[in-house]
Amino acid sequence: MLVDFSSLPDESRVWIYQANRSFTEQELSEIQERLHVFLENWTAHGSNLETGYVIEYKRFIVIALNQSLNSATGCSIDASVHFIQQLEQDYNVDLMDKMNVSYKQGDYVAHKSLLDFKKMAKDRAISKNTIVFNNLVTNIAEFKENWEVPASESWHSRFLK
Repeated sequence: MLVDFSSLPDESRVWIYQANRSFTEQELSEIQERLHVFLENWTAHGSNLETGYVIEYKRFIVIALNQSLNSATGCSIDASVHFIQQLEQDYNVDLMDKMNVSYKQGDYVAHKSLLDFKKMAKDRAISKNTIVFNNLVTNIAEFKENWEVPASESWHSRFLK
C-alpha cells in the first residue's frame, strides 16, 4: 500500500539508491509511475506493506517501509532489489554501487567513485565542511537528520585529515 512518504513514522526503514547521474524529466516521470505500481503491489508473504518514496535531487530514490505494520521479508527485499536492477538496465544508470560518493558543490550534486573522493580529500579539493550524502541511514528520522551532513559528521570523515 503506497502512502505519502511524509506520512510514514520516523522509525520507518529506508533504502537509498544513488544514481551516478541525474535523471531527465522524462525519466523521472516514468520512474515515478513505475515506483507507484511496484510499491502499491509490494507485499511480504501476501501481506500488504505500507510504503512511500521520494526522489531527491533528481538522482536519489528513497524507499521507506513502515515496519510497525509489516516487515519486509527476504523475498520482498529480493523483489525490491530486482525492481531497482531493472531500473538500472532500462535507464542505463548505476543505482546499487555503494562504492560511489555524492556530495554538494554549491547547488550541484557531484558524483565520484570512492577512490576519486579519497584523492580529492587528500588533495584538499573537499573539506570537513563539504556536504555529503550519507546513504547508510536506516530510517526516516536518520534520513531527515543525518542524510545531508558535513563530511566531518559522516563516515566520509575517515578520508579527511
